[in-house]
Amino acid sequence: MRMVDLIAKKRDGQSLSKEEIEWIVTGYTNGKIPDYQMSALTMAIFYQDMTDQEITDLTLAMANSGDVVNLENIEGIKVDKHSTGGVGDTTTLVLAPLVASVGVPVAKMSGRGLGYTGGTLDKLEAIPGFQIELSEDKFVELVNESKVAVIGQSGNLAPADKKLYALRDVTATVDSIPLIASSIMSKKIAAGADAIVLDVTTGDGAFMKNLEDAKRLASTMVQIGKLANRQTMAVISDMSQPLGEAIGNSLEVVEAIETLQGKGPKDLEEMCYVLGSQMVVLAKKADTLEQAREMLEEALHSGKAFAKFKEMVANQGGDVSVIDHPEKLLTAKYEIELPAKQSGVITKLVANELGIAAMMLGAGRKTKEDTIDFAVGLKLRKKVGEAIQEGESVLTIYANQPAEEIQDVVALLYQNIEIGPSGQEPPLIHGIITE
Repeated sequence: MRMVDLIAKKRDGQSLSKEEIEWIVTGYTNGKIPDYQMSALTMAIFYQDMTDQEITDLTLAMANSGDVVNLENIEGIKVDKHSTGGVGDTTTLVLAPLVASVGVPVAKMSGRGLGYTGGTLDKLEAIPGFQIELSEDKFVELVNESKVAVIGQSGNLAPADKKLYALRDVTATVDSIPLIASSIMSKKIAAGADAIVLDVTTGDGAFMKNLEDAKRLASTMVQIGKLANRQTMAVISDMSQPLGEAIGNSLEVVEAIETLQGKGPKDLEEMCYVLGSQMVVLAKKADTLEQAREMLEEALHSGKAFAKFKEMVANQGGDVSVIDHPEKLLTAKYEIELPAKQSGVITKLVANELGIAAMMLGAGRKTKEDTIDFAVGLKLRKKVGEAIQEGESVLTIYANQPAEEIQDVVALLYQNIEIGPSGQEPPLIHGIITE
C-alpha cells in the first residue's frame, strides 16, 4: 500500500477499506506516515465525507492504537456518558453519584478542559485532596464497592486520536463530522464501557452551532456504537445559554452539591434526569424511562444521591467537610455584581462568550500549560426568559482582581447579555436518537 494512492482514492470520493484504514492509523501512530500526507487525507475526508462503515473502522483502529481498558472485573453493565461540551456543564458531578446511587456501576474516565472552564477533572480537583490518578486495580475495586469512581484518562488511551486531533487543530479540519465522531467514540470504546449515553450539545456555547449538524453528529456516533457492539444513544441538548447558573470550577462543585440536595437549578436537574434515565435503562436496572426517572427522583430527594457523592469524594481522598460546608470552596477575593442597564426580559445570554469571560478571569485554560484558578467564575442570577429590573444583578463575578482591573471582562459580558421587551426560555432537549 502507498499513502499517496489512498489519499487519491478518498480525494476522488471512493470508500477506504478496513485494511486500508488500519494501515493508515498504524503508520501515522508509529511515525511512518508524515503529517503532510495525513493532512492531505483529513482534508479529503473533510470534503468527501465517509460512510458509516468507514467511520466505524477508523474509530476502532484508533481505539486499538493504544491501551484498551478492561472493565470485565466490574460487576454489572458499565454505562459511560460523554458530553460534546458546553458552558456550565456540571452534569457529570451530579450524574455519576445519582446514577450510582440506584445501583448502576459508573466507571468514568474524564479529561481536562481547554477553553472556557476546566473539565470534569479540574472541577473535582477544586475539592481539596481529591485524587483523580488511581491505579486500574483501585479504580475497579472502588466501582465494585461503591458503584462509582471518576479518574483521569490513561496516558496511552487512543494515542492515534491524540496525534490526529493535534493535526486537525492546525489544518482547519476540526469541523468534520466523521473525524469528530471517530475521535469521541474511539476514546469511549477504549475506555471499556458496555453502553454509552451521549449528550450532544447545540447552540452558541456548543461545538455544533446548528441543530442539523448536531443531529447528524449524534446519529453518526450512535451508528458507530451499534456497529462496534456497544449499546449507544444520544440526547441533543441546548447550549445557547449556559446550563445551570455557575461557570467556574469551585462554583460548579457548589452547584452540584446544591443540585444533589434538591436545591439546584431546574434545568441542570432535568438534564441529569434525562441522561440518567437513559443510563439506568441501558444498564437494565429499569424497564422503562419512566421507571428509571422515578428511581432517580427518589434517590435525589431521599438524600441517597448526595450520600453517594460524599462517599465518592471520601473514597478518592477528598475533604468531605467542604461538601457539608460548600461555602468553604467560595474563596474568591471579590464578588462583583453586574447590574442590568434596563428593565425587561433576558432575551440572550451568549454561552460561549460568557465562557470566554470566565476564562479571562482564570477559570479556564488558553494553553495546556495554563494554571486554573478554582475560585473564580460567574454565577447567573437570571436566565433567558426571566424578567429583570434596571439595576438588578444579572450575574455575580467571582474574581481575584478588583473591579477596575477586569473592565475588559465586564465589557465582554455586557456585549453578550441582551434584554428586550419579551423573550422565552429555549427548549432544554431538542431530540433523542437511538437509531
